[in-house]
Amino acid sequence: MTQVAIEQENKEIAKQYKELLRISYQTLSDEDKVLIRSAFEVAVDAHKNQRRKSGEAYVFHPIAVAKIVASEIGLDATSIASALLHDVVEDTEYTLDDIDRMFGETVARIVDGLTKIAGLKKDMNTSQQAENFRKMLLTLHDDVRVIIIKIADRYHNMLTMDAMPEHKQVKIASETLYIYAPLAHRIGLYNIKTELEDLSLKYTEPEVYTDIYDKIEDSKEDQLAYIEAFSNIIDKSLKKEKLQYTIKGRMKSIFSIRKKMKAQNVAFNEIYDKFAIRIIYDADEENEKFIAWKIYSIVTDHFKPNPVRLRDWISSPKSTGYEALHITVMGPKGRWVEVQIRSERMHEIAEKGYAAHYKYKHGEQKEQGIDIWLNKLQEALENSSASAVDFVEEFKLNLYAKEIFVFTPNGELKSLPKGATPLDFAFNIHTEVGMRTRGAKVNSKLVPLNTTLKSGDQVEIITSEQAKPNQNWLDYATTARARAKIKSSLREEKKVVAQDGKEVLRRKLKSQKITLNEDTINKMVIFFKLKTSLDLFYRVGIGAIDNQMIKEFASSYSNAFISFFKNKIRRNPAPEDIDKDEITSKYDVLVFGKEEEKLEYKLSPCCNPIPGDEVFGFVSVNEGIKVHKKNCPNAIQLQSNYAYRIISAKWIDSTQEEFQSEIKLTGIDNLGLINEITEMISGNMHVNMRNLNFSTDGGTFTGTIIVVVKNKSILKKLINNLKRINGIDKVTRL
Repeated sequence: MTQVAIEQENKEIAKQYKELLRISYQTLSDEDKVLIRSAFEVAVDAHKNQRRKSGEAYVFHPIAVAKIVASEIGLDATSIASALLHDVVEDTEYTLDDIDRMFGETVARIVDGLTKIAGLKKDMNTSQQAENFRKMLLTLHDDVRVIIIKIADRYHNMLTMDAMPEHKQVKIASETLYIYAPLAHRIGLYNIKTELEDLSLKYTEPEVYTDIYDKIEDSKEDQLAYIEAFSNIIDKSLKKEKLQYTIKGRMKSIFSIRKKMKAQNVAFNEIYDKFAIRIIYDADEENEKFIAWKIYSIVTDHFKPNPVRLRDWISSPKSTGYEALHITVMGPKGRWVEVQIRSERMHEIAEKGYAAHYKYKHGEQKEQGIDIWLNKLQEALENSSASAVDFVEEFKLNLYAKEIFVFTPNGELKSLPKGATPLDFAFNIHTEVGMRTRGAKVNSKLVPLNTTLKSGDQVEIITSEQAKPNQNWLDYATTARARAKIKSSLREEKKVVAQDGKEVLRRKLKSQKITLNEDTINKMVIFFKLKTSLDLFYRVGIGAIDNQMIKEFASSYSNAFISFFKNKIRRNPAPEDIDKDEITSKYDVLVFGKEEEKLEYKLSPCCNPIPGDEVFGFVSVNEGIKVHKKNCPNAIQLQSNYAYRIISAKWIDSTQEEFQSEIKLTGIDNLGLINEITEMISGNMHVNMRNLNFSTDGGTFTGTIIVVVKNKSILKKLINNLKRINGIDKVTRL
């Protein structure tokens, strides 16, 4: 570069710095300005020999990120300084100790969090984006500002991606759609979320993006004329009430228009609500609510509202802090139009998210908003044993899903993700309540535990000391917290059953003159094609491995075939050594969707899943359902681009699968007989009954019972026990 060009560039850097201070949303003290100046000087020095792919000085990037943090997100001086320094430790000779010494512990902690995210290996075959995201969330234990600056960093990268090769553009854009846009939405950064979505579409579907963009530009005049026509009709009534207000129109984002076109299968011109009208009014906090409803009343006096499209975020603000009244009315020219009514304060919160909370709250109150949000993240992080893709999916489910608001019997309001069930509600109240759930009432009516709750429902949980989680609960619960607690309880229960099973096995082997030791256990695990000794003991405990099967093992134990098992043990078999088809047919079944249907499928060759792996189904165009491992290298790409074609799938242990069976009983009618029968089935054997039907005739009775059992041996034991009851003549399985 020539001397003139260098001088010109330095002038531009200085100009950008001054603008950074000028556009800061928070009021900066002299101390703040000193901190920002120092961070700026270190950033300029650290990056002095670096250039971006576009050729410009690298320092323009941290300054641009700091400007987004200062103005569009509106954070404090600490955040602005951290944004300026966010790449210093990763890319230059400065160390974290240097940052700590110069700027203090808070800035150092934030920069460290950002460095950890950026410094992850990029060449791993596993789902790298999910793993990155997981690590990113774990940094939230330190400071939520890490995430906010990371979003700003990603936003600026998306704005300046033109110089990158096309395959990288598509990859970064997909990752942005999958991770950063929903996260920005969850923090309340709606503007940035919209920008990230639109920019991602620009690279993933450039033709679609350009087409919609051009059509929006062409319809701008029509839009302005429509807003004016709408304003003119209500202007007089609003002025009569002496209200200070402005009316603005906002075009829906390109991404959301594209989403609507796909969902409704219509062209651009057929979408009726392409823009929203905002009425932003001036009011002190005491009168805000009253004035909002007054404006609502005026608007609905002039335009007919759609009653099912009223959203009252003023009485119940979103957990991001968003407040507004949304109504859809029939506007001029017979068009439905969304009207958003919000005060200046609400508008700032909508534009800036949590930053606006900082501005209007002080001291302890200022911290509480962030604390509530961090607690929600904490819940999703609790189940940290999940695989990376599972983790992202559960996190998205909990924190990005639209919220519903339900009431406790005492009228307390609880926020849950959309799709939550009474079981989620129970665990939301308290873990003990969840664990002891026996049933639920919604709006005073008894409902199944997998009922989907709706906003406004009043939910009452019925508990019992005898109740405990069962395998089906995993299909009833959707929140990470509930699922983690249920899984933990089931694991504990399995261990208890396995403990009893071990003693049963010891006795049964003793009768076959075989000692239960490590060598025998290994041989049995291989003989029954299992993975662990826990599986073996558990199956014996529930009766899935019965006397006959143990006898078969005992006879093989003493014949020449035993050398085969010795070789197996010496090789310490990996899962690949086990015959996949035999496992699938004997112990493992692949089921799809919430209903756990058995469908036709193919195992994908790219990751070659075997029974027991964590998997999902992908509905391909020509080859039906293809099954991939959740940590397959293609998993995130499929999740990013084709989420609507993903179907949940899991291998189920055939011994865990439950079957319905109908039993017919006949005998002499005695007083209390039915009570004795049900006590034996439910009380003694802990078997579930689905249906009970008894009829008497001339002192005899006939009855049918539908029971749910895990395997044939439990059913056989049940029938034998029923035959022993006094008065029962015959028990047959239908």
